Order: sequence, then structure tokens, then C-alpha cells
Amino acid sequence: MDEVRAVVLTGAGKVFCAGADLKGRAQVIKGPGDLPAHSRRTRECFHAIRECAKPVVVAINGAALGSGLAMVASSDILVASEKATLGMPEVDVGLLGGGRHAMRLFSHSRLRRMALTGMRVDGAELYRLGVVEACVPPEELMPKAMEIARTIAAKSPVATRMFKHTLNTIEDMSLRDGYRYEQDMTAQIGKTEDAREAQRAFAEKRAPVFTGR
Repeated sequence: MDEVRAVVLTGAGKVFCAGADLKGRAQVIKGPGDLPAHSRRTRECFHAIRECAKPVVVAINGAALGSGLAMVASSDILVASEKATLGMPEVDVGLLGGGRHAMRLFSHSRLRRMALTGMRVDGAELYRLGVVEACVPPEELMPKAMEIARTIAAKSPVATRMFKHTLNTIEDMSLRDGYRYEQDMTAQIGKTEDAREAQRAFAEKRAPVFTGR
């Protein structure tokens, strides 16, 4: 939808996402092909967030555990409530998962401590570590997330879409290859109407009017 410029993702209720439903797992996985199908659905959920053409601001309103942590790590900009926690409790319930996504957020030692002990990290510590952009009281969480989303929405949708795609693409590239790719994308965006409008507006000292083309 062209009118959507940014997305805010949050949880309903007191928990962002508690991860795998251990009690309901037996109802989902009954036959030999059910586990691979369930695993694929889970993966695609994370990929859909990361590969969404619109920037995704995640407002972590409570516990984000296991696959909930992976959803958070797949988002673009992270904001936490003071009641937020991130964790990987799989070690306590005979499962694995979330580690590769968590590597995008945490240092080597902290990640392994979380994975091997089930330790949770609260909002204040997430902010201290630089994992989230802000840690705010619960009533200020959505206003803060919406403030960031509105700032993004005011930019050229072509620029935000292409920059997010570029950041995703170069994440696993070397410095040399990644910067070359960025240069190629810069040449492409320079041909858009929005880029020309941004340059005119800068020269004329006025707010740009973007058309998304």
C-alpha cells in the first residue's frame, strides 16, 4: 500500500511474544511432515518483518522470548518499555532457537550467557547496551514508537525502501563489496523524482514534497 510509509509492531496485552506454545505444540505437530512445515512458517514470519518494504519500528511492551526475540531482531528500529525483557528460555524446555537472530543484537559473551542460562535482559539494560533506541514508561512506549515512525514517514518512500533493502543486502557482505553495492544503489536512487525534489528543496530552503517516484 503506497499510503503506508512505516509500520509499528507491538504486542497485545502485557507480553510482546512469549515464543513457542509448548502446551499447544502437540496439536500442531502430529505427523512426520508437521514439524518442517511449522518451522518454515516460523522462519517466514521473521523474514516477512525483515524483508518488509516499509521500515518496521518495534515497540517492545513486555517479554519477547525465543521466537519473540527473533521478531524483535528482525525489525529495523527498537523501542522498549520499562517492562520489556528479551530472552532465550529454550535451554530450560528442551528446545533451541533464536540465537542467530540474537547475534544481530548482542555481543558474543552476553548472547551465550542468555542462551546457556536462560537469562533475560530488561529494558533498562537493553538501552544501556545500545540494543534499543529508548526505554520509556509503558504509557510512553507507543507515543515514542509513533514519533519515530512519523519521522520516517515524512521522508521519501523511495529512499526509505531502497535504503532498507540496501542495508539488508550488505549486512553479510565484506566492507569492500558492501560499499560498492551502496554506491550502485546511490546511482539508482539519484535517477528518481524524489531525489531530484530533495535536492531542489535543499537548494530552495524549503520542505520537500515527495511523490514516491
